[in-house]
Amino acid sequence: MLTKFKQKSQITIPKDIVNKLGLSEGDEIDISEKNGVIYMIPVSVYPKKYVDGLKKEVGEIKEKIASGKKPVFDDLDALLEKLDKR
Repeated sequence: MLTKFKQKSQITIPKDIVNKLGLSEGDEIDISEKNGVIYMIPVSVYPKKYVDGLKKEVGEIKEKIASGKKPVFDDLDALLEKLDKR
């Protein structure tokens, strides 16, 4: 799809791409260039404290799994089946 480069270095992202990616006003996009190609990647930015908390929680879960305290499922269907039985 073609779009025009406008004043102040602005471009318009085609609506079907915006819809497909679920983008909305205020979303952040990381823009970079490599070998003449422009890359635009939607990103989510979270506070460091929140990310650190998630990392800690994931670490604790991994430790429990390694020690056999939490069940490990072969696939998502097996997990959902177990949850449905509760």
